[in-house]
Parts: sequence; structure tokens; C-alpha cells
Amino acid sequence: MPESSALTLDSVSVLLVWTAITIYALAFIAYAVDLARRGADAVDAKDAQLKVRERELVAAGGASAGDSAGELRAKEKAAEANLNAPIGRRKRFVWARIGTSLTVLGFLFHVAGDVTRGIAAGRVPWSNMYEFALTGTMLIVAVYLVVLIRYDLRFLGSFITGLTLVLLGASTLAFYVEITPLADPLKSVWLVIHVFVATLATALFALAFGLSVLQLMQARRERKVLALAAAWAEASAQPVKTGPRFLGTLPGSDALESLAYRFAILGFIFWTFTLIAGSIWANDAWGRYWGFDTKEVWTFVIWVLYAGYIHARATRGWRGSRSAWLSIIGFTAVLFNFTIVNMFFKGLHAYSGLS
Repeated sequence: MPESSALTLDSVSVLLVWTAITIYALAFIAYAVDLARRGADAVDAKDAQLKVRERELVAAGGASAGDSAGELRAKEKAAEANLNAPIGRRKRFVWARIGTSLTVLGFLFHVAGDVTRGIAAGRVPWSNMYEFALTGTMLIVAVYLVVLIRYDLRFLGSFITGLTLVLLGASTLAFYVEITPLADPLKSVWLVIHVFVATLATALFALAFGLSVLQLMQARRERKVLALAAAWAEASAQPVKTGPRFLGTLPGSDALESLAYRFAILGFIFWTFTLIAGSIWANDAWGRYWGFDTKEVWTFVIWVLYAGYIHARATRGWRGSRSAWLSIIGFTAVLFNFTIVNMFFKGLHAYSGLS
């Protein structure tokens, strides 16, 4: 936090950021309530279905595993239809709409905080860890809101707002630094291009990560439903615990995996440009394209992880859980690169701004 008692433009920026954090917290709660409501609605629908099934069991003497598998596929198709539906034709999840409205409001304050920081500094606001987190989380929310126009990913709202809440809040508390002049190597047009594209790639990887986590949860649920279908029928249609209830209202694991793969490919394209642009900038600043600096090495490691993920899924048939874990490991490496590498590894890219 700024120490001066005067209300400077940077002080206004911090106030705007904390306002955004507060609104994101409310959005997170609304999205969490939405998932809980979805779970409750799924249970109510299941109870109604069980009553019908009980009568069928009495009349037909039992149910088949194929019936349960068919019901699973029908639910997945309905959820996937809503996933791709135009905005006006999507299911009206009230709490999800509240969460989205709050997210838009928080995003506006977030943008205002980012812009005022840049104006106060007289440069782009991403030259240290605090500013990178400020701009990076803003782009994560921006990408999420833009994607909502095409896909109904409101079920990811609690993850996006929760991730933004943690990263932005922790960065504001732990990484905030006063505005300082740019170091000589950062006085380049590549600061605008290289870092912005890297941040955009990170936002896309974050969406792929969230979808991959849900994919693993959904795949586990699907396996349980199919494996226990016969036992379920034999047990007079008693409900079986298969995981969080809201998963029953989400698209199937295959649809989630396909969407995660698309976002990962887009992120990979931007990350490839980041790697190339970084090499050009390194040559301008230090007279060499590559020097095995820690930051350079980890940027390449992340590129290799996502290249392996895309290649393995496209050519080796690595789908399902193995594909999801590669996506999760890739984003974990991105977070490691931003936090641990910046804070604890020395090198030419020591731009954290922390003393």
C-alpha cells in the first residue's frame, strides 16, 4: 500500500483494486451458490426419476445397465446443447447470472485500477510482479467474459473468480511496490508486446486448466455411474454417490476435454510468440538470443509441456485423464514460473520489484 497520506493516482488505483477484489468475492459466493443450486436441482430431478423407476421395476422386474448409460448420455447431450446455445436460449440459472453481473462489475473496477496504475507510472502497468498479477488476472477475467459470448461456461465462474481473488488479493498484499523508473533493459517496445502476449497466453491456459480439472471430476463420475449401473438397478434403484451433485448438470468429460484442448492450442500459439519475442528482446538488451537464464529456461519448459500435450493428444491418442493431467501440469509450471522463479531464482529477468 502507498505510505503517503495524500490521495495520489496510485492510491486511487489501489482503492479500485480492493473494490474489485471485494466484488469478485461476492461473485465467487454467487457462483458457489449456483453450483449448490444446480446440485439440489439435480437431486430433485433424480428423486422424481426414482419414483418413476420404482414403478417400472415393479412392472418390469428390474432395470438394465443400458438404461442408466442412456440416461447419462441424454443428460450430457442436454448440457452440451446448453454449452453451445446462444445467450438468449441458455438455461436461466439465476445465481449464475448474478455471479456474472458481479464479475462484470468487478472487472470494470479492475480495469480502472490497472489503467490508473499505468497512468500514474507513465508506462504500461506490467513491469514488476504486482503489476503483472494486476494485468494478468484482469486478462483472465476478460478472456472468461469474452468466451461466455460463445460458450456457456458459467459453471467455471467460481474457479475463475476464486483464482482471480486469490492471485490478485495475495499479490496486492505481498507484491505491492511503489512506482519506480524502469530498468534500462525494460525500456523497449518489447515490454509492451512480449509481456502482454505472455499474459494473454496465461489467461487461456488458466481456462484450459479449469476445464481439465472439471474433466477429471466428470470422468470419475461417469466411470462410477456406468460401473454401478447394474448394481443400482439390482438395489431397487437406490441412489449411488458418484461425486459432487452439480456435475450432473455439466457437459460430459469428452466435451470438457475438447474445449480445454482448444484453449490450450490458442494459449500455445501466444506462448510460442512469447518465446520468440523474448529471444529477440534478449538480443537487443544483452546481445544474445539465448543464455540459459532461469526465466528463459522455464519459459521453454512450459512451451515443451504444452507442445507435448498438444502433440500427444493429436497423434498418440492421449485422451481422457492423461490429457487432463498434462494440461494441469502445464499450468502448474506457469504459476511456478510466475511465483517461485521470480522470487527465489536470480538472473537477468529479476524484475519482481521486491527487495
